[in-house]
Amino acid sequence: MNIEAIRTIPLADFLARLGHEPVRRSGNELWYIAPYRGERTPSFRVNVAKQLWYDFGLGKGGDIFTLAGEFLQSNDFMEQAKFIAEAANITVTGWEKPAYLPKPIEPVFEDVEVIPLLRSPLTDYLAERGIPVIIASRHCCRLNYGVRGKRYFAVGFPNMAGGYEVRSRYFKGCIPPKSVSLVKANDIPADECLVFEGFMDFLSAVTLGVTGNADCLVLNSVANVEKAAGLLDGYGRIGCFLDRDEAGRRTLAALTMRYGERVTDRSSLYDGCKDLNEYLQLTTKKQKNNHLKSKNNEYTEQQKQENINIQGGGVMPDSRSVIHPRVM
Repeated sequence: MNIEAIRTIPLADFLARLGHEPVRRSGNELWYIAPYRGERTPSFRVNVAKQLWYDFGLGKGGDIFTLAGEFLQSNDFMEQAKFIAEAANITVTGWEKPAYLPKPIEPVFEDVEVIPLLRSPLTDYLAERGIPVIIASRHCCRLNYGVRGKRYFAVGFPNMAGGYEVRSRYFKGCIPPKSVSLVKANDIPADECLVFEGFMDFLSAVTLGVTGNADCLVLNSVANVEKAAGLLDGYGRIGCFLDRDEAGRRTLAALTMRYGERVTDRSSLYDGCKDLNEYLQLTTKKQKNNHLKSKNNEYTEQQKQENINIQGGGVMPDSRSVIHPRVM
């Protein structure tokens, strides 16, 4: 099999050989949990008709070769071709790199409108994840945009390159360019910077009150860790609230290798949870349950007291307000 024949290998078959199956199918589109990074909401799409993929979480896509490059974290075409050949268990002849590589087709966000985030189904969605509207509206905006002639709206979180992380109950992605987000606590430089993988974890930290006077750096993807490096150089302390998974551990290791003892792993706060937002949701649920239990206990005590009053010949609390009609 030659290089051009490799290009015809169905992306779904290639992913299946690597142990990845689609979460759902919609027409010609297969949706996956991103196979080379950690996430819970499927944001990786394969168009089976065009044999192209697109990662809405990273804002990038391409063909089978560029997909192999994401697995390898390499732009070397020959390494990509060999990786595909090994996965497909085939022998490849003609290893010359083709003169033309097709440009990846990316979704186009049309007529993007940025407006303040007010109470709406979007803030209801954030509230379900434990984020109050007063915090969400301070750091996020509402994005109205079009894709293929249809209009949508979502929560937007701005990054340093002018792009936005895009999130709603039904969609997770980004409006390019993809980059990190730096939220400064004050106008003067802070001694400490807290690092988060995604903006939901950052909003969770603000909600929990653990950010203090530190600046906050949101990677918006662990693939952006190199972009974060220069921004972190000037901080004396770096606190990491990263996901408790393999991607989070690799990111923590990369930062520790560069900054040594300046780096502190803060994930013990949410031990037993995948990330900080999951911990916030569990904490919020417990608080609501405790409040409800307290109300039920108050009601039970009130009922007991009323029963004591009745048994002791006392007057029922509401009996004096009842007016009985006079019988003529």
